[in-house]
Amino acid sequence: MPAAEVMPEKPLQGIQVLGRENNYPSPKRLEGKVAIVTGGARGIGEATVRLFARHGARVVIADIEDTLGDALANSLAPSVTFVHCDVSLEEDIENIINSTVARYGRLDILFNNAGVLGNQSKNKSIMNFDAEEFDRIMHVNVRGVALGMKHAARVMVPRGFGCIISTSSVAGVLGGLGPHAYTASKHAIVGLTKNAACELGRFGIRVNCISPFGVATSMLVNAWRSHGEEEEEDHCMDFGNPTEEEVEKMEEFVKNLANLKGLALKAKDIAEAALYLASDESRYISGHNLVVDGGVTTSRNCVGL
Repeated sequence: MPAAEVMPEKPLQGIQVLGRENNYPSPKRLEGKVAIVTGGARGIGEATVRLFARHGARVVIADIEDTLGDALANSLAPSVTFVHCDVSLEEDIENIINSTVARYGRLDILFNNAGVLGNQSKNKSIMNFDAEEFDRIMHVNVRGVALGMKHAARVMVPRGFGCIISTSSVAGVLGGLGPHAYTASKHAIVGLTKNAACELGRFGIRVNCISPFGVATSMLVNAWRSHGEEEEEDHCMDFGNPTEEEVEKMEEFVKNLANLKGLALKAKDIAEAALYLASDESRYISGHNLVVDGGVTTSRNCVGL
């Protein structure tokens, strides 16, 4: 019997086929929503601002970097605006929440992303504990997140709806992945997230956090640069944008530590995680710490598997 004729398979319309470009754009997942992104002028914050705006959100950048914040907002206007905000100051947090609601009539999403690293270039012993640096890091990383939660909840509770996301770190999941002060601050953010989720769930407000591995942002690269200890502690965010070579070197360093090989962690990967947690696709997820680390916190073992 002659062999049956094999007809070529036709790709389903609307479904992406490997090796081909999908001509069907995804729907805007934040259409009509209003978001504030702290630390939104660069790094993970900037990537998130751009992604949120692309998905239909009206976004307010909250940052102390006025020049960068204004430039980013102007490039994405009118859907993006900038307001100067030091997250460690309650009056600044209160002002940006109130001004956002006054302007747009609502606040749907707060992304508590602003934070400081402290000195990452030297392994500081607890025996050389620097109380002043500890206070500075906790003031921004923990106090800033708590104040954001406080004032976001204040305007979200009456509406019975809202989403609060905070940036933690793999240093908030395992020990040994950062200096003591930074590690303490990131553990605290995970704890605040769980506690706030317990309280605010009854009002329909979801509270989650994201724990990235090392992203080669200017803040991380600057913190690892070979400067004097005192200079780096005082000005770790003031060295400007890193060179392409510095970024590639940091990405390679992180790639070698991760369990998942072949990929470099980018700011846009964390932005995608924030988009998921901010969107209705995660509508039943609260109190969760979304770890974006290439498996590094789940794959450390002593038997060489």
